[in-house]
Formats: sequence, C-alpha cells, structure tokens
Amino acid sequence: MPDRSQLLGILAGAGGGSAIAIGNMEAFSIESTFPLFAIPFATSIVTVLGSPKAEPAQPRALIGSHLVSTLAGLLVVKLCGPALWAAAVAVGLAIVAMHLTGTFHPPAGIDPLVVVVDNMSWSFLVVPVGIGAMLLATFAFAWNNILTRYANGGHGWPARWW
Repeated sequence: MPDRSQLLGILAGAGGGSAIAIGNMEAFSIESTFPLFAIPFATSIVTVLGSPKAEPAQPRALIGSHLVSTLAGLLVVKLCGPALWAAAVAVGLAIVAMHLTGTFHPPAGIDPLVVVVDNMSWSFLVVPVGIGAMLLATFAFAWNNILTRYANGGHGWPARWW
C-alpha cells in the first residue's frame, strides 16, 4: 500500500497525464474527419493511466481490443449496412472477439458502434484506430515510466507487453 505522498503522486500523475492526453486527442479529432472517435480513446486513457496495473490496461488489451472491435464493426457494417440492429450485433461480436483473443478492454466496446452507425470505411482500422491505439500506448509508456515511475513505487508500465 503506497503512503500518502506516493498516493498523491499517483493521483496527480494519472490526472495530469489524462488531461494532457485527452487535450491532444481532442485537438487531433477536431482537425480530423473522425471527431466521435475521441470517446473510446478517452475512456482508454482513463483505464491505462488510472489503473496501469490492471489487465485491461496492458498494451495487448489496449491495442488489440481497439483493432479487434473495429474489425468486428467493419465486418458487420460491410455485410449488413449501417442499421441500428447491426450496430448492436457488432458490439456483441466485438465482446466475444475480445475475449477469444485475450484482448478484453471495455472502452473498445464502443468502437463497433461508431463504425456501424457512421458507416466507416476499411481505412478507419488504420487511421485513427491502429495509429491512435499505438500512440496512446506510447504516451502511456512515456508518462508512466518517465514522469510517474517513482510515484508508483518504482513500477513502470506495462506490467507485460504481450
């Protein structure tokens, strides 16, 4: 259990890092054609910086879940079209796919909803999803290992890469 000063450092690091990451993400999403995609990454930031030791906060889950969930959404929308029932099916399929691939990360559950409702193209899997997830993992690595490592009792992020 961390002492009071360590706990304050952890909280300040998680809060400060989240604010910086979300600010940068919002700036990117305003300039891009994907403004709604800020939502799943915002919740991913909260998970990765707020609970860096949790299983859903590890790189495999962070990156893999966004890719798997988006792919599920793309498959459904290309086969069924952008219907509301198809969005529901895509979310359910994404949950199953995340569990089967060992990449369960709850914030990625909204990815297929965005994909189906907005009828996204296949390129959405690469930009913003793939690149965004890798940039978030890079930010989390830098933030947790350079700025807040000592506040976390010398434990960096991630607990494991894969």
